[in-house]
Amino acid sequence: MRALFLLAVASLVPALGGHAEVKDSGADHLLIVNTRTIHASPDKVYAALTDIGHWWDSEHTYSGDAANLSMQPSAGGCFCERWGAQSVAHGRVIWANPGHLLRLESALGPLQGMAVQGVMTFALKPAGDGTTLQFEYRVNGSGSSALDQLAPNVDGVLMAQLGRLQQFVETGKAAALKP
Repeated sequence: MRALFLLAVASLVPALGGHAEVKDSGADHLLIVNTRTIHASPDKVYAALTDIGHWWDSEHTYSGDAANLSMQPSAGGCFCERWGAQSVAHGRVIWANPGHLLRLESALGPLQGMAVQGVMTFALKPAGDGTTLQFEYRVNGSGSSALDQLAPNVDGVLMAQLGRLQQFVETGKAAALKP
């Protein structure tokens, strides 16, 4: 329930750190895209991406502490959260190409309990003195999923996370971004 509340609250906060767009949504699907330039090499961006416990916002975890997050960046690897006797698999790596691409099967937060399928892709391309990060999150489910109603909230949470990733890569810190 905490994650659902936080997802709703996130919709009240403007998305930061790049042009975000709910590209498409319907009751049974949503597609969120974002492209941004990060001032670091693709290898550095990829390394930071997989060091998720250092940039993911603790407010969007079940344990309340992003330090409990980990990701094994190889096919079948878990994007997991572990604390005490509890654990949550937030996603599973389905394609890892260091410095180029990271793809996860992932139904985040309240989507996990809805029996939907999500695929999250981070594509990295050299761009001048930095990296173009092309992000895409596709979720599909039944018509009763009402994903079109959740899309703006999911977008808000993910764009805040990408802003934190960018800040972490460029400054070494992932402090909360101010509107």
